[in-house]
Amino acid sequence: MQTLSPTPSSSSPSTVRPSGADRRTRLGARAVLAAAGTATAAIAAADLLTPEYSPVTEVISRYVNGPAGWMVTTALFLIAGASGLLVTLLRRAGAPRAGRWAAGAWAAGVAVAAVFPADPPGRWGRPSTSDIVHGMAATPAFLALPVAALVLHRWLARRWTRGAGALRAVLGASLVSTVLLLVCLVDVMDGPSLGTEAVPTLVGLVERLAVGAALAWTALAAVAVSRPAVRA
Repeated sequence: MQTLSPTPSSSSPSTVRPSGADRRTRLGARAVLAAAGTATAAIAAADLLTPEYSPVTEVISRYVNGPAGWMVTTALFLIAGASGLLVTLLRRAGAPRAGRWAAGAWAAGVAVAAVFPADPPGRWGRPSTSDIVHGMAATPAFLALPVAALVLHRWLARRWTRGAGALRAVLGASLVSTVLLLVCLVDVMDGPSLGTEAVPTLVGLVERLAVGAALAWTALAAVAVSRPAVRA
């Protein structure tokens, strides 16, 4: 008599469907990626549509005064929203609190900077009230992002081992670009001097590198947090 082997149950470990929380986390991570990508495209478009400004010497926020200024504002709100959503995903996944707070400070600072626009180019020495608030929000935000990347690095790398190298590279880029940005900002406050007569300062280029590193880390962190937790 032939013995029939049991049919694998749909509830076996190999066929268990993701829980509702896992699906929400993955959807949230995709939303972070979409927002970060759209923000990057908006900033690039603003640079292209504002040829009277130089992306090498002018920071991104100055472009709000150009014909594509709404794109810059939109990009800042997208960055703030993506970062805030990432903080929520990190909290749900049990990420270290210090890293979440630092990422939250970055998100909040970018949001305030979006609400209070920067002045037009050439007004570093006589800023308006809006520009002062913008700068007071943006500077701590730029400092908070690499802190978040540093504090959360091991936790994210353990969760996404294949992406550990990319996370490490972005962390290094964020740390270096932030230090260079602070040097450029201190220099430009007293009048551009780090550069040549044709290109008096590199603050715009350096800031774009720092923002690029921040967006890249946000995207990679979202991918990492969407991975299943590693069991001890």
